Amino acid sequence: METIIIIVFVLGYLAITLEHNLKIDKLIPALGMMALLWAIIALTHMDVFEVNAELKELEASHVDEILLHHLGKTAEILVFLLGAMTIVEIIDYFDGFATIKGYIKARSKRKLLWIFSILAFVLSAIIDNLTATIVLITILQKVLKDRELRLWFAGIIIIAANAGGAWSPIGDVTTTMLWIGHKVSAALLIEHVLIPSIFCMVVPVLIASRLKIFKGEIEGDFAETAPKSKYGTIMLYLGLGMIVFVPLFKTVTHLPPYVGMMLSLAVVAAFAEIYSNKKFALSGVNEDSGDFQGHHSPVHHSLARIELPSILFFLGILMAVAALESLGMLFHFAERMDAVMPMLGTESVGEKVSDLVVIILGAGSAVIDNVPLVAASMGMFSVGMDDPVWHFIAYSAGTGGSMLIIGSAAGVVAMGMEKIDFFWYLKKIGWLALIGFLSGAAVFVLLRNFVLDV
Repeated sequence: METIIIIVFVLGYLAITLEHNLKIDKLIPALGMMALLWAIIALTHMDVFEVNAELKELEASHVDEILLHHLGKTAEILVFLLGAMTIVEIIDYFDGFATIKGYIKARSKRKLLWIFSILAFVLSAIIDNLTATIVLITILQKVLKDRELRLWFAGIIIIAANAGGAWSPIGDVTTTMLWIGHKVSAALLIEHVLIPSIFCMVVPVLIASRLKIFKGEIEGDFAETAPKSKYGTIMLYLGLGMIVFVPLFKTVTHLPPYVGMMLSLAVVAAFAEIYSNKKFALSGVNEDSGDFQGHHSPVHHSLARIELPSILFFLGILMAVAALESLGMLFHFAERMDAVMPMLGTESVGEKVSDLVVIILGAGSAVIDNVPLVAASMGMFSVGMDDPVWHFIAYSAGTGGSMLIIGSAAGVVAMGMEKIDFFWYLKKIGWLALIGFLSGAAVFVLLRNFVLDV
């Protein structure tokens, strides 16, 4: 039956990878694959196990118990993401991101390149790389009229956004998974991955700024655009501040991150309702009039706009990988890697994961979605919390996807917004992303071995 399990997983994975060719949303094969895998396990009464990380062995369990266990871990991630997405949508409801355009006043192409890159790097660490890419490309479309130049800017934004998301526990789905899964702590993740991520962003931008296309000045609309709502700027800073508050809340209370995110959402939502009601009251509309029915809650509006397909995709893929983990397949795969690594002249996976393995994982994330790759690595590697390997995995999985336009959520959304051709990106941007990825990886290894002494 294990062969059937693997076939179902591979077919489902292929359907996800070929989403654009098949023109089927990737959440469909993800959910179908998840349901089929667990149905096969239940109907054939296959033995399921829970990995004992301390003893590095498998412990027998019951399918109902192990399913509930994995659902609980997955729900923590999904609830966290729902809260973060809603806060971002509330900010957008008040047009808070228009404030960012006020910082963009340079006309030099090179200066503008650095401004957008730094904004992408910083914003993605707070509101995640996907949202940061959407916000900045939207601004880019209002600033630049030259489409060829805009495509280059979009490509660099993808690299910078993915680099920025890799060092923050709230900057990328994979780092959030590692953080919530007690593989990394926020402080040590930042300490180990921030500098490599900076190199991953700075090196490609430095090279790109020397290219002919970024020479000279541009013509465009640089008039400062105020938010449509007078509360836009307040909601931007409040929303970003409350998202940053989540890691602090976890550090102080030791509660799961989703609890802090729900508190942050409650605070942001409260202010959103207050400001919305105040605006409505100032308009002079009576509650008893028929016009009052036209007043929509900003929270309800924002909840209706969140990326529910993404949430369902994460549910499907994480629970599908959990099925493989429960059967012990990932554990046994790690054991086989233990036997192979010495033959390649690298260190054992059981005690210390080879840097080569992690770099390959990062390169693989350019082809295969990094969420299941990281989920699989969490089930395979039996190293303790805050072991440098988890920090290296966070870096590699987060930044490796920049090498292909389909390798990251930021790349896919940019591809849709600007109609970026796959081969254009591969030829023009892919080599820059590769140089950045390898530069950051080299810096990570040097820091780990000679500076951080771990």
